[in-house]
Amino acid sequence: MQRRTFLSLPALGLAYGLTLPAANAETSSTKLVIADQSELVRNLLEASGERDKLNLELPNFAGGPAIYEAIRAGALDIAYVGDTPPIQARAAGTLLPIIASFTRERAQYILTSRPGLVINKLAELKGKKLSYVEGSGRQVYLIEALNRTGLSLADVDLVRLRVADLPDAIRSGAVDVAVLQEPHVTRLTKQVGASPVLDPEERHILPSTSYFYARPDVLADPAKAASIGQFLAAFTRAATWSNAHQAQWGQDYYVTFQRISQDDTKAILASQSPYVLQTSTEAIAHHQKLIDILYQAGAIKERFDARQSFVDTYDKIITASR
Repeated sequence: MQRRTFLSLPALGLAYGLTLPAANAETSSTKLVIADQSELVRNLLEASGERDKLNLELPNFAGGPAIYEAIRAGALDIAYVGDTPPIQARAAGTLLPIIASFTRERAQYILTSRPGLVINKLAELKGKKLSYVEGSGRQVYLIEALNRTGLSLADVDLVRLRVADLPDAIRSGAVDVAVLQEPHVTRLTKQVGASPVLDPEERHILPSTSYFYARPDVLADPAKAASIGQFLAAFTRAATWSNAHQAQWGQDYYVTFQRISQDDTKAILASQSPYVLQTSTEAIAHHQKLIDILYQAGAIKERFDARQSFVDTYDKIITASR
């Protein structure tokens, strides 16, 4: 694959409030390539009936670092990522503008311990072998979990892994605790006796925040920009649909696609709070908090201004569709 010259942060000069080419969500049909994770975007669009209205490719990835490399290579137009990848991209000198945010009040990540180890309090993480996935949303989640009990990264044994390796690392006992998501937590609990950290504070570490970010040259292309508007309108409607049709969404995604039992699916759904689709203005404060957490932990060398990570081009579309 031919690598494209990628715009660095100084060359790009994007900032919050910059007006990009207008997005015409009604007429655009230009194809987009969008990075997916756990095939969530694909399933959400299909279950809600929004998929047929769009011209998309949705390659699936395991984690933000792999997506970052693909978008740097010009293989992707936009990407669904966790809350940390846009920050790590900026730390590497590349500004990938955030075009949309969606969040749940309760965390999607769950600190999960290996079979034979029960963690009752976050303070018991001290000295343990913890999975560490730099550039993934799991990174900031783990740092903040340690912050909550007065610990730091220096107080634990970090084991650097890829996202795809986390379930096996818990299954085999290669790490004591990993930051996992459903359905892996439920599967490992059932299969090998892994267990979530029991401290009630763990469920309140950080909300579950995800972003769509874009290649700047894609945003500068009027046809692509219009298609992005069409996609974000559809995704916003799909997420809103899933809030109102939780049982059907659970059947389609967890039971049919993920092969989770009906009872376990009900438990997963009960643990989740509704999707909230945010405009850029609404998302800035939390993004700044994430930047500050990483900076104070020494994970990034510069404290960025969160406002420069966003563009408000699609705020009206998101507001109208949610």
